[in-house]
Amino acid sequence: MKIKKHVLAAAAASLALLLAACTPEATPTESPDPVDTGTADEVLTIGLITKFPVDFFDIMQDAAREWDENEPGAKVIFAQGASGTDDEGVIAAIQSMVAQGVDAIAITPTSPNVAAELQKAVDAGIAVVLIDNDIPDWDGKSALVATDNYAGGVLAGEWLRENLPEGAKIAVMAGVLGNPSLDARVDGMIEGLDGWAEIVANIATDCDQTKGLNAGQDILTANPELDAIYAACGPPLIGALEAITAAGRDGQLITVGFDASPDEVAAIIAGRQTASIAQFPANMGSLGVQAAFDAARGMSIEANIDTGTALVTKDNAADFQ
Repeated sequence: MKIKKHVLAAAAASLALLLAACTPEATPTESPDPVDTGTADEVLTIGLITKFPVDFFDIMQDAAREWDENEPGAKVIFAQGASGTDDEGVIAAIQSMVAQGVDAIAITPTSPNVAAELQKAVDAGIAVVLIDNDIPDWDGKSALVATDNYAGGVLAGEWLRENLPEGAKIAVMAGVLGNPSLDARVDGMIEGLDGWAEIVANIATDCDQTKGLNAGQDILTANPELDAIYAACGPPLIGALEAITAAGRDGQLITVGFDASPDEVAAIIAGRQTASIAQFPANMGSLGVQAAFDAARGMSIEANIDTGTALVTKDNAADFQ
């Protein structure tokens, strides 16, 4: 009996040695392939909500898509309102993003009326970054990624002062009244103009081309000696150019817009529009989703990220095509 135990013990020891000899020894410079557990490298979902379908926001979305293609840690999904005043559509988009479980929202808010719904998103643990437009009294945002709209307005006003005779008559096409960014473009222009010209009209257009056309017709009818038109956004100025052409006044007015949209740049090159303040919607798109991504990861980000402005005239318009 004792002999059998010794035989079994010896056999077991031999088997252990054999298995050890058959197992390859790992070298110090090699490591086994990682096991995919399905939880590593989590992809964060960023919701980008823009106001309405125009070139400016299309460029913004395209830049966000390009950023998304180069960032494996993120997935960007998109939603858009129907107009510059479509608070209900934007609120519905926010609700949809929350329901889809996004980690962050980057949004061009239509007005402060959407703040309550954004706060619900923040309360649900979703980071929110505002793009293009601020909501000054709402402190739930992680950052504002935008043009310095007031500085852009000042740039426009100073250029108008240099290019208009003293006492000239100018009409203003405001954007959406109560929208802080759009109001800042008008306030900045007035500061830059510094009383050099007389403002004979100030009409809200909701950044809509048809409303710009109608406003342009009314302004030209009421002010036959008008010297210039300044618009706080691009589409209404394009509408005003139609009214100028219909009135037979092409080339007689200085016209300055804000956005340097493709339509505006084409009009400047053609000599139908005089100038525009360029924003950089591509910067807004890429920097906006980057800020939202960083906020969702708990990183520290700047509260205000300036995306830049530039004056566009016929001299440099080709650079903005």
